[in-house]
Amino acid sequence: MARFILQRLMLLPLLMIAFSIMVFAIVQAPPGDFLTSYTATLASSGSSISAEQLEALRRQYGLDQPLAVQYLKWMQSLLAGDLGLSLEYQRPNAELIGEVLVLTLVLALFSFVLTWIIAVPAGIYSATHQRSVVDYILTVLNYIGVATPNFMLALVLMWVAFAYFGIGVTGLFSADMAGEPWSWAKFVDLLQHVWLPALVLGIAGTARLTRVMRANLLDELNKPYVMTARAKGLSEWKLVWRYPVRLAFNPLVSTIGWYLPQLFSGSLIVATVMNLPNIGPLLLRALVNQDMYLAGAILLIYCFLTIIGTLLSDILLAWLDPRIRMDG
Repeated sequence: MARFILQRLMLLPLLMIAFSIMVFAIVQAPPGDFLTSYTATLASSGSSISAEQLEALRRQYGLDQPLAVQYLKWMQSLLAGDLGLSLEYQRPNAELIGEVLVLTLVLALFSFVLTWIIAVPAGIYSATHQRSVVDYILTVLNYIGVATPNFMLALVLMWVAFAYFGIGVTGLFSADMAGEPWSWAKFVDLLQHVWLPALVLGIAGTARLTRVMRANLLDELNKPYVMTARAKGLSEWKLVWRYPVRLAFNPLVSTIGWYLPQLFSGSLIVATVMNLPNIGPLLLRALVNQDMYLAGAILLIYCFLTIIGTLLSDILLAWLDPRIRMDG
């Protein structure tokens, strides 16, 4: 196992270089550049910029150089631990990302815990009570959860909260706490607001994981070793929790690789609709304004999370299921 982890970690730099090439190509794919968007913004507000000033800015930002040179300079900065400078904000990207990183992690953690707390027990109960009334109800709710777009669910819940309870649930803080320094009162205010975005972001994942847990547990419950253990007099719940549930966890654990960056992004549309101060809207604004270094830094973070999430999935799978061997 240690050898497998070491091999994966040794591949990490090569994977990140490959991802950086793809990310740079993606952010450079749209026509024009940051100055094109900047000029269009000035024109829409009735202002303008001379050709000499535009050319000076192009040289200042290095946009007059070939793409290969721009990429090599970007990689040089990344290898030195510098995420680059945001063209729009004129601030280091590390500062911009750091400002929303804590709230992004809090929201992702709440969504992840909420998803697993609901999905695993619901899937187990649904599988062990197949074709019961509760099983049918959970099945219908799961189909609705998968089919309903998260942003529409966010709009509906926001309307219900405001129309029937008179509370606004956009953002992660109330208006009087948004600009205040961190304190116990601000932390409590965060807990009062974070549950709804976490519910919206996690509901589709909860529905999918519930169905996966139910299907895999049903498959395990029909295997010969379960019938043998049951014939030997092992109690039903002890049997279910000791063997089938443990093996049915495997497909759920294997989803961490793609679920981790998805939670970290916070769903761009949902974050925009609910005015969430996480990394999702920051990425969206960077892509719209073609702030390539900021967008590239965030996308590289997503790639890194995918690699780490996949590695964690493999380690957890080997720990949960002794049949999986990483060596030899």
